[in-house]
Order: sequence, then C-alpha cells, then structure tokens
Amino acid sequence: MAPIISLERPDSEDALALLAELDAHLNSLYPPESRNGFSVEKLIAEGVLFFVARQEGVAAGCGGVKLVGTEYGEVKRMYVRPAFRGMGIGRLILDHLTEYTHNAGIELLRLETGIHQHDAIRLYETVGFQQIPPFGEFQADPLCICYEKRIG
Repeated sequence: MAPIISLERPDSEDALALLAELDAHLNSLYPPESRNGFSVEKLIAEGVLFFVARQEGVAAGCGGVKLVGTEYGEVKRMYVRPAFRGMGIGRLILDHLTEYTHNAGIELLRLETGIHQHDAIRLYETVGFQQIPPFGEFQADPLCICYEKRIG
C-alpha cells in the first residue's frame, strides 16, 4: 500500500513527534549555529505548507514548502523516520512538495541541508537538484549546502 500524504498543521501530534525526532537527529550532527530549521512556531508564522506521510496509518515522514512570493518554493523540515527509510517515502514527499509548488505557478524549488545528511543529499541530487550559493537568509557555512531545481 502506497503512503498517504496529507496537509497538516505542524503542531499536530504526529507532526510534533516527527519534528522532535528530526531536531534530535540534527542536534547530534551539527552545532547550534549551523542549524537552520524552522521551529514549529516559525513554520506556522511563515505560512509553511506542511505535509505528513503515513504508511498504513503510521506517521512515517514529513516535509514542508514555503512559497517565497512567486520567485521560488523552499523545502523545509524534510524527514523520514529510520524504520521507513529505503521505501521511497522521502522521494514521494519531495515529489509532492514539487507538485504543490508547480501547481502554485512557481517554477523553482530551493533548499538548504547539512553536509552530514548523505541520504538526503543523494536524494536531492538524484532528482535533479543542483548545488548553488547560499540564498535568502542563509549565510555561507561550511556545514551547509544549498540546492535548487527548475520545476517548470
């Protein structure tokens, strides 16, 4: 059975659990100054469209997209629980975010990730993201990489 992806508030019970796991993982990899993830409050305040993927009813992963005017969409807070990795759920979430952004009339998708997130980097590069210099509010950081992909 294919995962079901649904739009949810980032402060829902499942979203909070996924984001807490993501934060714990990132805290083990990076110092605070290299952590750029939005808090739940900032996800809501910034109008990030947040999605949860469920496999047979169990929250397996999440991801959001912030639409920056009509210029680009920015992927936020992508995460797949370890027990669900290797099943294509990350790619499904990313495809969903891409489709949502494209349907909003935006033809560019950007993101920032950390250099130690090898599976994420492999996914992004496999689906056609290209490395770019820091964008928006991101500053140069040797532990961070920025990417973009034309989706138009």
